[in-house]
Amino acid sequence: MGIKDQFQDKAEQLKEQAQKARKGGQNETSDRRRQVEDRARERSQQGQERLRDAADDARDRFQS
Repeated sequence: MGIKDQFQDKAEQLKEQAQKARKGGQNETSDRRRQVEDRARERSQQGQERLRDAADDARDRFQS
């Protein structure tokens, strides 16, 4: 195997490693985005529940 072939093989190997790293980064980014969206959705629901509870309490006090 000549030096040219060795360099080409190494270049192909590095190219594949870079592609794997890029895909891994994309997957990690997607996972983090989903986690953030889930937390935001959960906090929004909790806020809506608190708002409903406060409205119910206010209505009960007004009617009493």
